This record gives sequence, structure tokens and C-alpha cells, in this order.
Amino acid sequence: MDRAALYTKLDTYLAALAARDHARLDWAAGALTSENNVMLDPGDGLWGTIDLLGTYDLRFADVAARQVGFFGVVHEHKDESALSLRLQFDAAGAIMEAETIVVRQQDSGIKFLNPRYWDKAEMNEPPAVRNTRAEMLALADGYFSTLQQNDGTLHTAFHPQANRVENGVQTTHNPEFAYIVPVAALGCEEQFRMGNYRYDDRLRGRRFPLVDEERGLVLAFGFIDHCGRLQEYQLTDGRTVQSPVRYPHSFYLAELFKIDDGMIRQIEANFITVPYHMKSPWDEQ
Repeated sequence: MDRAALYTKLDTYLAALAARDHARLDWAAGALTSENNVMLDPGDGLWGTIDLLGTYDLRFADVAARQVGFFGVVHEHKDESALSLRLQFDAAGAIMEAETIVVRQQDSGIKFLNPRYWDKAEMNEPPAVRNTRAEMLALADGYFSTLQQNDGTLHTAFHPQANRVENGVQTTHNPEFAYIVPVAALGCEEQFRMGNYRYDDRLRGRRFPLVDEERGLVLAFGFIDHCGRLQEYQLTDGRTVQSPVRYPHSFYLAELFKIDDGMIRQIEANFITVPYHMKSPWDEQ
């Protein structure tokens, strides 16, 4: 399947989801489906509660792996939630895997206020300078290594104007959000060079199932663990700050990296709170 065929498959899946009718799709024998890190039968979970798909549409594809990815929005009852989706197909075009994250704010341990969803040119345009698949994966994995026990050391490279959007909120170069999270006024590299995320103990279960080489995009999944024992820590500028996480806690995340000319240019992430140290059912497959 080429990119156009994968996008057609995605559209068919989304139309069936909006209609709450999984039976109209072609599922491979033994197809694996998950929602929020729990394996479900096809048709369970969001399939029974969705009222409407939003208009936000960020899509990408890995032709070699017969995979397509999607970041969008769903409405259930009165709630609007960010959605991440990864689909993989067999050679005949049947769905082998469907991995979904729905960021339902009422279930979240840490809420992001006033989310909004908008098209970002950086995500939708081809990179100015393409990198190899191996280089892209190394930069994405290096981001996670930088985040883990962040002490100011960089294990990846950032574009000077790199931005990050998390659960529909821009958390870099965003003075408006800084009144809640002060470091949100800074850029990606500045935040990490200051060692702001020291309280992120582990970035485990890292998976990079989809690489869109033409668009310069890497889709990753993983977990961030916080043991909650760290009370305060020192930034690289000498200031002492309080840890914002003071209890055992884990995030399960889907994170999309835009790679251009050997640098991370843009990041989009959706994540939810899960039981501390929860494992991924995908690691067992």
C-alpha cells in the first residue's frame, strides 16, 4: 500500500468509528486493539460512546511498515478529548493492530486547561533536509533520554524554534501558560538545559513503531514514571525548586516528533495517567 491507500484506510476506519460500527471494517484474524494501554475486543471502548469526530486531522504514514497514524479530537457526551491512533494492516489490507489513546480529562490525574487543536505547518510539510530512518530514531530516543532524570545534559538536538504541544496545550514559548507552569515560557532546549524535569525518573517501554521518512515524523509510545520521593532539586542556574509530583505516578504517552536537518523541530504528545509502573500489553506481543 502507498500513502494514499493508507490514508484511505484511515478514513474508512474513522468513518466506521464515528458511526459506532466496527463490523463494517476488515479485521485480520487475531487482530490486536487497545485503548489507553488496555487490550479490548474490536468495537469496545470508544466505539460505543463516541458522538462526533472533531475537525483536527494530523495524519502520517509508514509505507514500509503498512502503518498509518492520526492525531485528532473526539466528542463523547459533553466532553472533547484528544485522540491518538495507530493502525497497522496486513498484506491484504486487513487491520492487524489498532492502538488508541483517548485523553479524557475527567480521568486524568493532571489536567491541561483550555486545550485547543490547530494545524501546524511544521508537521504537515516535508523537512527542508531529510534524515535517515536511523538518524530520526536516534533523535527521538535521545529526547526521551534527555527527559529521563533531566540534569541539563542533552542527548538530542533541538531547532531554536522547536515547540511542544501536550494534550492540546503548547508548553514551550507560551507565556500565557507560564502562570501555571513557569517553564512553559521557555523553548525546548532551554527547559532541558536548566534540568527542569529531574523528577521524571524513567522513560521506559520506549517503542517507535512508525517512521514517516518523507514527512520527517517519528511516532513513539512509552511511559514516564515518577516515584514521587524527590521533594526539591536544584536547577543548573542554581535555583532550588519544588517537585510538582509527590506521589507514585506514571504517564502513558503517544509522542510525535518532527525531525528536520538533524534537529527536533516540533513535538505533539498525548498522554494519560495510568497505574504506577503499569506495563504495556504491546510489549508482550
